[in-house]
Amino acid sequence: MSKPKKIAILTAGGLAPCLSSAIGSLIERYSEIDPSIEIICYRSGYKGLLLGDYYTVTPEIRENAGLLHDFGGSPIGNSRVKLTNIKDCVARGLVEEGQDPQKVAADQLIKDGVDVLHTIGGDDTNTAAADLAAFLADNDYGLTVIGLPKTVDNDVFPIKQSLGAWTAAEQGARYFQNVVAENNSNPRMLIVHEVMGRNCGWLTAATALEYRKLLGQRQWLPGLGLNRDSYEVHGVYIPEMEIDFAEEARRLRNIMDDVDCINIFISEGAGVEAIIAEMQANGEEVPRDAFGHIKLDAVNPGKWFGEQFSKMIGAEKTLIQKSGYFGRASASNAEDIRLIKSCADLAVECALRSESGVMGHDEDQGNILRAIEFPRIKGGKPFDLDLDWFNEMLEELGQTKGARIDVQH
Repeated sequence: MSKPKKIAILTAGGLAPCLSSAIGSLIERYSEIDPSIEIICYRSGYKGLLLGDYYTVTPEIRENAGLLHDFGGSPIGNSRVKLTNIKDCVARGLVEEGQDPQKVAADQLIKDGVDVLHTIGGDDTNTAAADLAAFLADNDYGLTVIGLPKTVDNDVFPIKQSLGAWTAAEQGARYFQNVVAENNSNPRMLIVHEVMGRNCGWLTAATALEYRKLLGQRQWLPGLGLNRDSYEVHGVYIPEMEIDFAEEARRLRNIMDDVDCINIFISEGAGVEAIIAEMQANGEEVPRDAFGHIKLDAVNPGKWFGEQFSKMIGAEKTLIQKSGYFGRASASNAEDIRLIKSCADLAVECALRSESGVMGHDEDQGNILRAIEFPRIKGGKPFDLDLDWFNEMLEELGQTKGARIDVQH
């Protein structure tokens, strides 16, 4: 088994606060282990791979790769390209009519002299990587594909913790720490904090948890109206948990009458089925991306929730705020950097022994950090409603835990 002579890195899908750090960690580790191994980074994800457009990692970049830990986003660029969606690839000018994007990508890797491809992305990116890895194996290309699992949703089977999710929760909490003061601007204010996560409620729940930790660090002055009750999270609504709107409206109205404001955290995937049903009943088209996912920013669950609750709780003004882009484009926090580095180190080890897979703590194998086989990777892992910290939080909020919903992903 010979060592790789050249490796390639690409990032794809939506942003998460780990991409820049993951690129830096891979460059740093390869430079430590064997600086003779060449490194290129494809621009804009699979788009750059299809077009053969890449950055060459120079000695200067290697020497300064640590700077990437200080930045969010992906300096090499992302794109949402599905190699098996031939029609979309043709329409975007990435391949010619009649070409197979997977074969174009495979041939480009050979042309560029790449032995190992590192993909950094969520379930869609890793599904695309799995398809490409299978294509390479079935057609005897002899290349290795290694994935790093990034997503703020933390919803990838069977990975315990995806890269960037911890940071996204922390940043969402910091975002709302400023927004919440808007409850001073108008009597009977309803503030809806819409959090990313698609159909998984982990990020919404974790963001509420982190925000409440921040509240616990503050001092209050109740005699002048500065009290925790006004800054508190009053409700957490996620796709996996049924919502009794009538009961919740009664509970929230009582809080509104007492503290003159309501602050709720909702997942962008909560209530989507009801919203889609309304759109279809009105003859509206449901917008979807290249992967077939509903474009949640167009569906706007936060606005829908605000409209549902506003009249029911007697709100005079409703403010809808989304923390997603603030959080997902952040630099990684210390906790995520530790996870990123451990996964990147293992990724390089796997590259040196030509072992394909996605790096992560395997929940089906005792949470061991290992190269998880591509066919086992899939999105749609639901949030666990039975986690102690989540149930303790609901109890402290006085919110009744709803029945479990089997979310359709």
